[in-house]
Amino acid sequence: MRALSVFGTRPEAIKLAPVILAMRAHPEIEHFICVTGQHRQMLDQVLQTFDIKPHFDLDIMRPNQDLAHVTATVMTGIGPVLDEVKPDWVLVQGDTTTAFVAALAAFYRKAKVAHVEAGLRTGNIYSPWPEEMNRKLITQVASLHLAPTQKSADNLRREAVPEKDILVTGNTVIDALQWVVKRMGEDADFARNAEGSFPPLDPKRRLILVTGHRRENFDGGLERVCVALRKLAERGDVQIIYPVHLNPRVRSVAQTVLANHPAIHLIEPVDYLPFVAAMRRAYLIVTDSGGIQEEAPGLGKPVLVTRDTTERPEAMDAGTARLVGTETESLLKSANELLDDAAAYRRMAQAKNPFGDGKASQRIIARLLS
Repeated sequence: MRALSVFGTRPEAIKLAPVILAMRAHPEIEHFICVTGQHRQMLDQVLQTFDIKPHFDLDIMRPNQDLAHVTATVMTGIGPVLDEVKPDWVLVQGDTTTAFVAALAAFYRKAKVAHVEAGLRTGNIYSPWPEEMNRKLITQVASLHLAPTQKSADNLRREAVPEKDILVTGNTVIDALQWVVKRMGEDADFARNAEGSFPPLDPKRRLILVTGHRRENFDGGLERVCVALRKLAERGDVQIIYPVHLNPRVRSVAQTVLANHPAIHLIEPVDYLPFVAAMRRAYLIVTDSGGIQEEAPGLGKPVLVTRDTTERPEAMDAGTARLVGTETESLLKSANELLDDAAAYRRMAQAKNPFGDGKASQRIIARLLS
């Protein structure tokens, strides 16, 4: 079997890494990797962590790139790769513009598309934007829909996807997380490298780990979140680490609102390995990321989600995450509750992670070969 995996951002790379490692070790699979470089630096960090070497690199990233640029350059760049490889299967992951365009290009050549993490929905095509529409469009051209949960599979069934084309696998991010945690326990150098990216922290203060980069939060939402974070820092018993996304609009807001506070550390984006170490060390996590909603519960960390919608309702149902939106007072109320109420914290920290058992990659490989 000839398979081509196409990805371009850090989250895609993390979630496809365990699948790629499994395919690389399988004697019945000839596997090729194409990266688009939609996120250049953050993508390269993950490739190094998992020792993944692409066969093709489109290297499309440009300063202040917009969605039209990403769409056009991936489409024109991926065509020759598909013509050279002639894959039986093209694997795409999640909901990025890279994933959507690669799936469409594969469809134009009548190559079968396997969609890893299929079926996530909010029901609002503008939230998250453009991800919700990307994943709906991928569904229309995919031949195999690899759903991470039963809820995701149910979404696909409601859209008339044939049952025979759906497989519930669990989320591959749990496979990746378990791989990294295992390596940390077995390899002292690996563990030291994970801890080496952070400023000195006060052991007497609880750590709040923050990420924020969603486009739909650019119109005031991210600023309101940052105002809440600065107020939390005034408590005196917490410290905040915020690896600031490379997007200039994100960096401008973070620097304007959060810079020059002794309890707030604005740092450059970190590799997946040190980010896992930071999640393990954190008391709670504030994020608009989809993947972190899946990963953090696996480490027993409550997650406050700074979005108005989520395509991962399983986390809310299980009690591992809470949707708080982007209003300053809403985030402050929930964060202060978790910091001040030990029982409320335990309820979230001890809730069962609903996103998988670490064997999703094995299920995907078995289905592709069948």
